[in-house]
Amino acid sequence: MSNLIAKGNASGTGNHTLQSANTSSNITQTLPTADSVTLGYLNAPAVGTKTSSYQLAVGDVGKYVQISSGGSITIPTSTFAEGDIISLFNNTSGSITITCSAPTAYIAGTDTIKTSMTLATRGVATVLFYSATACVVSGNVS
Repeated sequence: MSNLIAKGNASGTGNHTLQSANTSSNITQTLPTADSVTLGYLNAPAVGTKTSSYQLAVGDVGKYVQISSGGSITIPTSTFAEGDIISLFNNTSGSITITCSAPTAYIAGTDTIKTSMTLATRGVATVLFYSATACVVSGNVS
């Protein structure tokens, strides 16, 4: 792997020339239009604080859902697409339940299908959908 340095102004879109720090060779690369679709989020926008049971929705993708006052989360099936990600934050002094209504769900690093799991106090979990009917949950869950 060589170190590349920008030759000239390498911001924006279009063709940009990069020069290797080790040789005099150049590489020309076309950069995509810079927006949240091509670059991803630079932060995690909030869905809002949920104070009762809440079912995840397509509008939550790429965001975080904060749960407080004893709320709970339901992960529906056939709602999300491969690659969709949602983060959950339990902002309570007790554990909350994440219910998997129908998708095949696993806790990261395990091979047991879970129909429900517990998100720890002040815990964070990330739900990654690897198909419309399957997801893996990582973070402070059991």
